[in-house]
Amino acid sequence: MLGRSGFSRTGSFRPENLGQNALQMIGNLCFTMFVIGVLVFTIIAATYQPEDPLFHPSTKITTFLTSKSNATFQSDNTVIKTGEDFMAVNQTAFATFINVTDVAKIKEASTDETSSTGCEGDSNGPLDCKDPEVFHLMMKEAIEHFKDIHFYRFGKPAPGAEENTCDMAWRFRPKEGKTAAFYKDYRRFVINRSENCTLSVVSIGEYHSGVNARKKKRKNQKPGFEKASGVQEQGAASLPVVGETVNDSLPVVESENAFRNGKYLVYVGGGDRCKSMNHYLWSFLCALGEAQYLNRTLVMDLTLCLSSIYTSSNQDEEGKDFRFYFDFEHLKEAASVLDKEQFWQDWNKWQRKNGLNLYLVEDFKVTPMKLAEVKDSLIMRKFGSVEPDNYWYRVCEGETESVVQRPWPLVWKSRRLMDIVSAIASRLNWDYDSVHIVRGEKARNRDLWPNLARDTSPDSLISTLQQKIEGGRNVYIATNEPDTSFFDPLKDKYSTHFLDDYKDLWDENSEWYSDTTKLNNGVPVEFDGYMRVSVDTEVFLRGKKQIETFNDLTNDCKDGVNTCKTAAS
Repeated sequence: MLGRSGFSRTGSFRPENLGQNALQMIGNLCFTMFVIGVLVFTIIAATYQPEDPLFHPSTKITTFLTSKSNATFQSDNTVIKTGEDFMAVNQTAFATFINVTDVAKIKEASTDETSSTGCEGDSNGPLDCKDPEVFHLMMKEAIEHFKDIHFYRFGKPAPGAEENTCDMAWRFRPKEGKTAAFYKDYRRFVINRSENCTLSVVSIGEYHSGVNARKKKRKNQKPGFEKASGVQEQGAASLPVVGETVNDSLPVVESENAFRNGKYLVYVGGGDRCKSMNHYLWSFLCALGEAQYLNRTLVMDLTLCLSSIYTSSNQDEEGKDFRFYFDFEHLKEAASVLDKEQFWQDWNKWQRKNGLNLYLVEDFKVTPMKLAEVKDSLIMRKFGSVEPDNYWYRVCEGETESVVQRPWPLVWKSRRLMDIVSAIASRLNWDYDSVHIVRGEKARNRDLWPNLARDTSPDSLISTLQQKIEGGRNVYIATNEPDTSFFDPLKDKYSTHFLDDYKDLWDENSEWYSDTTKLNNGVPVEFDGYMRVSVDTEVFLRGKKQIETFNDLTNDCKDGVNTCKTAAS
């Protein structure tokens, strides 16, 4: 033993034990990797924030739309996002607004031109609204009077109802505008002319009071004044202009020859009717996307069924018009679409004579790619009665998802509804803060929202808001609380405003009422729950400060207890 090396083999490293040792080491390594995997998963789970369901792959949106879970999730009937909501606000395109110095420059440049106020010693004579001096005065007064908006274009003045009045239109955006859109207003100016022929503006009328200046600018017609900017024109070309005259008449096929040479796609049946607006739009955009992929005209049904979640009767209501809720003028200009009723009239009239063929598809699993070579005039997708396989959006799932893109930029909100939004914001001079206060069923459900009722009580609101909004400010309150007198205690500190304060914008004497009645074949249209939510939400989003119920007013989770998103570290 004395001559043996100090590095003598222990029992554990003998050859006969090597296999056992290797297995033990592999087991330890696997356990270590398992522990690391658990830690990584825990960290990801704690920091992950799920995205909006509408941006998930179609398999996830299917689960989202068809879920019937009665756990803590409550269906959300708030307004949906449309194409203009996804537009990036290109600040470069909005940089070239008109200011007072610009008006002064063009006034100086026009001094050599013949300018006459029509005075000539008679200060009581008729006012010439086309006179450059009158135009410059009106632009200057508008810019100085409306301090919270930027002006981008002034139309040429038109004579008002009285001899001392002129109407003028302009394109504008709020200075702190967060949406990619322009607005149009036209107002009546009362102008005084002194004995020495000096002109001054006595008053400026209310929103859209200058009706004689409303006429839509014709193509190639020069405006009264607009700062030249190629960047602005490029950026403005595809933006909504709220306040312009809406032309949403139905498109028609010009001739029998044009109809014969056309290619069409129509969706028939299915289980999408009377679902939420989220569901409707997700399916409709799938159909529109397929039509564009196949280079075909989409034959669309302009009649909608409004889900009971938006109706005062709490029943699904048929007979609604697509144009009540969406901008059909923009859609028909940007895409090839036809009204279903008109199409079938033309089809029945010309189909047999011209030998037009119909290609029927009854399985949503038949992809648009497989239909690309179909030569028949009409492809009809017919959906069955079994949900959810009869939902239109199923066509755009699977391999189709990476090929057919939903054309979000083609669908905008109704400009008639958005004009009501603009009117409310204009009455508040675009200078207000907004608070979204959720009460209703959630405030009554103490199990899922234990603190909401207390945190949205008048006393709590005053305590919370005084730390966020200065006293004396105009505050627009978007709420589902039916009794707005509940918030009367806030009037001691703020000038509060609610949607129903502006009922005249949709009552029987309003422009909205007149336009929608004409669209509805002379039958008056109800300003329904979806329209109310849409307008209420959009006015809220235009506030300078926006205070939300969840996160800002209460620590309760929007979808019930234990559903709050954990902020990423």
